[in-house]
Amino acid sequence: MCRIHRRFGNPTNPPPEVEGGAIVAGVNVPEDLRYTKDHEWVRIDGDRVRIGVTDYAQDALGDVVFVQVPALGTQVTAGASFSEVESTKSVSDIYAPVTGEVVEANHDLADAPERLNDDPYGEGWICVLSVADPGELEQLLDAAEYRTLTEG
Repeated sequence: MCRIHRRFGNPTNPPPEVEGGAIVAGVNVPEDLRYTKDHEWVRIDGDRVRIGVTDYAQDALGDVVFVQVPALGTQVTAGASFSEVESTKSVSDIYAPVTGEVVEANHDLADAPERLNDDPYGEGWICVLSVADPGELEQLLDAAEYRTLTEG
C-alpha cells in the first residue's frame, strides 16, 4: 500500500482513469514528469530536479492550509521526509524522490499554500534539488507506471 493511502485512508471514490497524460475526471498525470510511489512528481533539468506533489495527492489531501518548505542548503536523502503539508484533513510528510541538496525553495507557498491544490505542477512546486546521484532518477516511475499505481 502506498504512503498516501496510509496517510489519508483510501478515498471513498476510486481514482479516475487517466489516459495519455490528459486530464480525465480531474486527475492530471503529465507525460514529461517522473513520479514516486509516494505521489511526488519530479521535473528533471540536467543535474537539478523540481519537486512537488501530484494532482492525485493534492486531491487526497483536501484543502492545503500550510506547506513547510525545506531551507536552502538542506541535505535530503531519497525516501526520507524533507517537507510537510497540512490540510483540512491531515498533516502529511513529503518524501525526497532522490538524494541531494535543496538549491531553491518555493517560499511563496507560505502566503499561498492553496497553490499546491490549484496548480500542483506549476506554482505549487515545493523545491529544487541538486541531484547527488543521477542513477537514482532511473528508479522513478514514468507517467504510465504512475497511472497504473493510482488506478490500483
